Amino acid sequence: MTIKEKLTTSSLNKYVKELPQQDIYDTELKGYHARPGKKGLTLRVFYRNSINKQKVYTIGAYGVCTSAEGRAEAKRILALVAQNIDPNAEIEIEKQNKLDEESQTLKSYLDGPYTRHQKRKKSGGQTLNTIKKHFVSWYSQPMSKLKRSDVEVWQTDMEANNKAFATIQRTYGAIQTLLNHAAEKEVIKLNPIKAVRLEKPAMTEAELNTSGTSRRYLDNEEITALFKGIDLYQENKRQQRDNSRSHGKPHLLDLNSVKFVDHVKPFVMTMFYTGFRQGDLYGLRWEHVDLKLNTITKTIEKTAHHNPEARSFPIGKSPKKVLNDWWKQNSSPKSGYVFPGKTGKRMSSTALQKPWAKIRELAKLSGGLDMYTLRHNFASQLIMGGADLLTVSMLMAHKDIQTTIQHYGHLKPDHARKYIDQYCDSFLYHE
Repeated sequence: MTIKEKLTTSSLNKYVKELPQQDIYDTELKGYHARPGKKGLTLRVFYRNSINKQKVYTIGAYGVCTSAEGRAEAKRILALVAQNIDPNAEIEIEKQNKLDEESQTLKSYLDGPYTRHQKRKKSGGQTLNTIKKHFVSWYSQPMSKLKRSDVEVWQTDMEANNKAFATIQRTYGAIQTLLNHAAEKEVIKLNPIKAVRLEKPAMTEAELNTSGTSRRYLDNEEITALFKGIDLYQENKRQQRDNSRSHGKPHLLDLNSVKFVDHVKPFVMTMFYTGFRQGDLYGLRWEHVDLKLNTITKTIEKTAHHNPEARSFPIGKSPKKVLNDWWKQNSSPKSGYVFPGKTGKRMSSTALQKPWAKIRELAKLSGGLDMYTLRHNFASQLIMGGADLLTVSMLMAHKDIQTTIQHYGHLKPDHARKYIDQYCDSFLYHE
């Protein structure tokens, strides 16, 4: 005989003490029942699916879930059935989704969808190489299971390998972008370490001493030395070519007959006079240059994802002369890269490293002086010459003026000093 009774805490506790031989059916919810077994009572729901086949949904063991929880879950299940939704099928889908998510290891996603995504980007190969080089220890982990402790261990390992914090930040940014992409494509529900920030190490005494000096400008002596170093670089190249032509290679171009021995001088001088980032000069095309209107009009590569529109920049007499001479030397091309690589394609991002080191050596400039200093010098000299910060921000193609203020605002002529001096001069102190 079937037992029918409302499944409450008191009634369930009664049957736990003395297990019946039959199922106990709830008097209020059709199909909701408790089944006795060796380990006690199990709360379940009978229902019929869309093809009228009787099925059972197991809520759980009484004791693990309370009577109130069991009843609430039974109501939820019966509500799904009323909508022609098979709750067991939903569970299977959830299980499969979970299995799929857990099977998506970092390596499987990196080698598959993410490689296809990055190969459509100009610097995608570099991004992929960065992840492959620095996250091997994460390869076998499901992306959804990554956690804060994984990041902490990874950062410690990077620091143990003497990686600078700035390098660690850039590398961490690459993996964050991958995980955000996986979440966007619904491969994982969310980026599990999105809120995890790297712990910035305490500054060393040496770093404290040099803090604020990284963005510097060139003084007059350094600028003179730089120009001399560039000319010496050209002279060395000419001497090397003369030697080659004299020793069995007369077919090589006589470099004494051209203004520039290679792309190095026009590239460095253009960067000096325009303040462009190296990447924008690597991507500069003759279609961007108007030597009649004295402008360069192009999309800034660093901010292209925020602002893909081309921007126009004025150029002065000196950079116009450099570019015009280089244009004529290259047979006045109408299109193509201004500074192409050997095959005519875009120049490698490392192509100027050795030439710049040689120029620096010939000029007897500091070994720590990198090419990016030319960009800082451009902004600094403009501001010290009286240019307003908004104009400099535009010429530097900064995302917003706050970047200009943060890095160069201290160079602005100090009008506050003028007014303080006027005030103090009006009320002189007398001992």
